[in-house]
Amino acid sequence: MNKELTCINCPIGCHLIIELDQDQKPIQVTGNRCIKGKEYAIQELSEPKRMLTTTMRVINGEKPLVSVRTSIPIAKDLIFQAMDIIDNTKLKAPIMIGDILIPNILRSNVDIIATSNNKLAINHLDK
Repeated sequence: MNKELTCINCPIGCHLIIELDQDQKPIQVTGNRCIKGKEYAIQELSEPKRMLTTTMRVINGEKPLVSVRTSIPIAKDLIFQAMDIIDNTKLKAPIMIGDILIPNILRSNVDIIATSNNKLAINHLDK
């Protein structure tokens, strides 16, 4: 039996064909132009993962939101649970690029980190 995927590692988007044994384990991957395509196909069949990028709410910041991402790809089946946690978390300014905002989310060994700065609002300092 074969499974077909489109590789998402680069803009080429190789059409991958994965030959599976009777236990649904990959025997051979074809169609990939590089080793990353083969690695992607095997990973996608065993435990698909994705980078998660979004925003989080900020209290007393110059902006109401800060952009964030996962430190490494997170298991695809944890994305909605992670988004629930992210959506219900409010951060306090200041926030700097690279700050770990939620360490080890869902005990996944994946951190949520800031990808933009959000300084403390000047009008907040006057109070």
